Amino acid sequence: MAQRFTLDEIRTRTYKDRDAWWTVWLVDPLASRLVWLVAPVRWITPNLLTMCAFLLGFVAAYCFVQGDYPWLVAGAVVFHISFVLDCMDGKIARLKGTGSVFGAWLDYVFDRLRVVTCAVALMVGQYAKTDNVVYLWLAGVVVFLDMFRYLNALQMGKVKTDMRRNLEAARGEGPDRPVFVEETSEQQPLGPAGPVAGGPAEAAPVVDVYGEFRAKMGPLMRLRNALARQRIRAHLFSGIEFQMFIFILGPLTNQIIFFIVLSAVLLGGFELLLIYKLYSATKVYTRELAKIGASEADAQAAAVAAGAPAGDEDDDELSGQRISA
Repeated sequence: MAQRFTLDEIRTRTYKDRDAWWTVWLVDPLASRLVWLVAPVRWITPNLLTMCAFLLGFVAAYCFVQGDYPWLVAGAVVFHISFVLDCMDGKIARLKGTGSVFGAWLDYVFDRLRVVTCAVALMVGQYAKTDNVVYLWLAGVVVFLDMFRYLNALQMGKVKTDMRRNLEAARGEGPDRPVFVEETSEQQPLGPAGPVAGGPAEAAPVVDVYGEFRAKMGPLMRLRNALARQRIRAHLFSGIEFQMFIFILGPLTNQIIFFIVLSAVLLGGFELLLIYKLYSATKVYTRELAKIGASEADAQAAAVAAGAPAGDEDDDELSGQRISA
């Protein structure tokens, strides 16, 4: 048996600064205690937990495909247990420093396969029971939206990284090199944008690419600040809530179509808000380049010369971290 960590240590070292409200309220309290229980066991590794979560996803799918209400309840319970384990793998990795690139890939791929399998099983089971072809169409909707929001998040991350690299490279070295501010809890937890404490140059100019978005979304920013104090992110309906509504609330209430439609509308609305936020950031980025007399091509060339990847090469967004709640 290895060292046993305290619950306070687990919370401090594994809780994200901001997370989905479903995770904060309904998963972390249980997952942290289970991590306290299993962390000292050396053979319980993050990859093992990922595999167990994946296998439980298949158990949930088996329950869903049966179609009857008692099986739907069983499938919802098993799916939630699977999600708790999926959260635990990342916590164990952060707690022990045992995260790996392969583990991140495994976690990411297995998450997507679990969603596809459970979506198909749930809809096929309901189609077999009701002969309502709408369920088959909804299976496609669920799979499409889940894949879209993950691909959209990865591409948005790449665009933000490219903007930062290009702008900093175009500005060059020196005291006037900008501190590129993104709306992350580490750099800007609640207040207005400002120089990053402890950064390379406290007096350096700040490029706040989300300033215009915050100015236009004043009430939303006040809500964001209130939620951040509870460790809840303002993106209130993310992929986590999408899955939980469809695979837990829908089956438990036997209102599957209602919760799929509701989830699709809410997820679509919040994704559009993120896209608008990114669009606002790109406008600020373009103006900042114009201020220093650099074109997009010049900035890209400078970034490549500084060591950034050239062209449309895929960034390794998964490198060094697990994508789990």
